[in-house]
Amino acid sequence: MDTPFPPYEPNGPNDEARGPRLREIPLRVIIPNVITVLAICAGLTGIRLAFENRYELAVGMVLLAAFLDGIDGRIARLLKATSKFGGQMDSLADIVNFGVAPALVLYVFILDQARSFGWIAALIYAIAAGLRLARFNVMAERETKAKWQSEYFVGVPAPAGAMLVLLPVYVGFLGLAPTPLFAYLASGYTVLIGFLLVSRLPVWSGKSEGSRVRRDLVLPIILLVVLYVATLMSFTWETMVITVVGYLATLPFGARSWQRKYGGWTAPTTNGASEFPEEHEGQ
Repeated sequence: MDTPFPPYEPNGPNDEARGPRLREIPLRVIIPNVITVLAICAGLTGIRLAFENRYELAVGMVLLAAFLDGIDGRIARLLKATSKFGGQMDSLADIVNFGVAPALVLYVFILDQARSFGWIAALIYAIAAGLRLARFNVMAERETKAKWQSEYFVGVPAPAGAMLVLLPVYVGFLGLAPTPLFAYLASGYTVLIGFLLVSRLPVWSGKSEGSRVRRDLVLPIILLVVLYVATLMSFTWETMVITVVGYLATLPFGARSWQRKYGGWTAPTTNGASEFPEEHEGQ
């Protein structure tokens, strides 16, 4: 009796199109993807803890997710295990950890008291984070890059945005009563951070090859880092408030530094190209 299906070829072209089998994937390639999955789990767990009114743990999980999401790419490069699959996973993790999770934690903590205004603010921030990440991916895939791209971000990066937008939560942990007025102010602040994410503001990245530290300043900087970590562990929310305020205070200096080096901030794209892919131009 004839079978309606062709015989299965273990190594045929149809099997190759499905991708490599698990036994063919080196362990060093899997490790960064596992870290990315753990970051997604941490971000989603932070959302759950927020709905359970365990806010300090919720914020801790969101910050942990941001930390894991920040090191997975570096570990992949260190292990020489970068892959297109890992890049796609990292992008999905970014929108969860830097967009959805902070917005929902903030909404449950304080923005819900502003009713529809609070929810709109949370939506604006989450969508802005997604747009920011999409723009970053498009610019990173270009073959031709401008010199400034190794020194500056276009707009506040999404990981920093997640840290910044949670400022009302940090302040709430320090004893500020969650009044309706506070909720409306927090809503306005959330929208502001969303606009900073999608803005064309030049933000210093610290990735330039010319960013070197003098030898005599290495030990003092190490001591400052130790001091910061110690204060973060002992006075967590006070330190986070100071960190957010300090980061926001550096933004004008980054823009001024750009202006001195490259002139006006009128064309942050390379060779006049659009920040969006060609299939979206004009829409």
